[in-house]
Amino acid sequence: MNRNISKEALVLSVKATAQDNRSVCLFTKDGIEWATLFGGPKSKLRGAVSPWNRGLAYIYKNEEKGSAKITDFDVQKYHPTFRENLFKSFAAALAGEIVQKSKCAGSPEQCFVLTNGFLDGMDLLGEDEARLGLLRFLWRYVDLLGVRPQVDSCPRCKKEFGFGELGAFEQSGGRALNFIQSALESEAGGKRLALYSPSEASFVCADCFLPQEKGIRLGESALYYLKISGGTSQADMTAARKASLSERDFAQLKAFLYELIEGALGIKLKTLESGKGIL
Repeated sequence: MNRNISKEALVLSVKATAQDNRSVCLFTKDGIEWATLFGGPKSKLRGAVSPWNRGLAYIYKNEEKGSAKITDFDVQKYHPTFRENLFKSFAAALAGEIVQKSKCAGSPEQCFVLTNGFLDGMDLLGEDEARLGLLRFLWRYVDLLGVRPQVDSCPRCKKEFGFGELGAFEQSGGRALNFIQSALESEAGGKRLALYSPSEASFVCADCFLPQEKGIRLGESALYYLKISGGTSQADMTAARKASLSERDFAQLKAFLYELIEGALGIKLKTLESGKGIL
């Protein structure tokens, strides 16, 4: 049975095959799909079907032969800055590898929305903001995978993290956003550390973990940044976008999230290896 279909799709990768054709990895709300792209180097369609372009893909499927080919692609969203900025290019590749290796986290439609929101946002941001955007994407992705650690309370003493002054201003409306930003920019908010405990899938407060315990430690500001980055309220999302991190907090968070996502997937990500010094 042959059929023509059309669906919204994001191009994740394009690889050369025999006879100058291309094998295209498409990400749709139904999951990952592969299709063949025919045409020479001057083909207009080949120019449209480029990595990170999103649009309406027209696909002809021959189920008897188990084949699919792209007959047209109506581009609705380009990401031009990815070609101009090396970090953004690698960050997009990292997101694409995570999506493929995790099989869309078992939730293709939610994964499609999350991934495209990250790519679209990163395209509009400068590199510094895009680097923080990658951290937020990874934190939300481990939530989609169902393995995001607890950051609200200590699993040992059961006390909620107060986050010092940071938490006290959480419900202060617009004034909170300015306070969160200034607090995260300072070194003062990161003096008390929390230890990530993989066995407890949570962070242990400074009063409960022993000095000899090994593991990644995050400062108070970094932990609070994870809290607001995982929030669904408009205040939390706005605060996360506007906040800044010290170099130390950023480095701690990046190391933690890279380790966390690789641990969740059970593999070493090739993009992280090839992008060392860039990501």
